[in-house]
Amino acid sequence: MSINTERDLEANLQIGPTDQGMVRLFIEAGDIEIPMDFEPEEAEEIAQEIMSAAQAAARRAKR
Repeated sequence: MSINTERDLEANLQIGPTDQGMVRLFIEAGDIEIPMDFEPEEAEEIAQEIMSAAQAAARRAKR
């Protein structure tokens, strides 16, 4: 499976701070729960990568 492989799968994504000063991405899909904790600096890098990907996708959609 690659980033371009489409799947008919529904998932819930929650993002928020933990009481330990981490940023948690919590993914739930069916019976599977994946909590992913990141240092704030790592979360900022992830946010920048998401913004870059969104901008690239928007440019491709305009073509």
